[in-house]
Amino acid sequence: MYNKQNGIDKKIGGDLALRVLEQIPTPVMAVNRDLKIIFLNEAGCKLVGQNWEKIQGRYCYDLFNSLHCKTPECRMQKIMEGGDSCTARNEVKINERKVAIEYTTAALKDENGNIVGGLEYILDITERVRQEQKLREQSRIIVEISTPAIKLWNRIVVLPVVGVVDSARAQQMMETMLKKITETSSKVIILDIQGVAAVDTAVANHLIKIAKATKLMGCRCIVSGISPAVAQTIVQLGIDLGEIITNSTLEDALSDAFSLLNLEVTKKK
Repeated sequence: MYNKQNGIDKKIGGDLALRVLEQIPTPVMAVNRDLKIIFLNEAGCKLVGQNWEKIQGRYCYDLFNSLHCKTPECRMQKIMEGGDSCTARNEVKINERKVAIEYTTAALKDENGNIVGGLEYILDITERVRQEQKLREQSRIIVEISTPAIKLWNRIVVLPVVGVVDSARAQQMMETMLKKITETSSKVIILDIQGVAAVDTAVANHLIKIAKATKLMGCRCIVSGISPAVAQTIVQLGIDLGEIITNSTLEDALSDAFSLLNLEVTKKK
């Protein structure tokens, strides 16, 4: 092992190199070409909960029992076959406890440059994975909240849209609507875009695609909440909404939906 002092490489003695490796606060492991462990620092021993005397000479796959062990995904095996150093995520199983890790492998070479084994530098990323799962769940909830398909009447579903409609949002809207149509056997869907700040060609194309997809499922699509400004924009851009029924208010859209279903609301006598 070498260090740099005043621009000159100086060799670190074996005892000092060993102390450096032992004091690294994350597991470092070395194996020979048979995948038998020839070194595991103190942090590694602490991770597996065993002392070095019980670890020395054991196969790494028996000790860590990870998802990559004994599979083509084993980076240690790849590095000893001449592969490049790489970093990968994995999950190890220690005493029935699963630990998410990120490990980096490198070839272990002798003084002549021959590969005689492999090295691993291991990071416990359990907390990072937990936070990522939490963020994914929060994102899923936000998406569901942002596209709440509501059964407004028997066979009538309304989807109030608020905010910006981009390709990803439009895809989510379409999936939500189609799923709701299947669940409720609806025949009319109302897309209320009163909360959409601006409608351009891209947004209009998204609405047209949603209308076409719902029509294939035997549903009629009504777009409500079109403000005077949005109406002018659609005309100025020359956007053709085709057969989509449009209305300025949700009330008018619901009235049209009743007509399409041959329903009539009468005042109670």
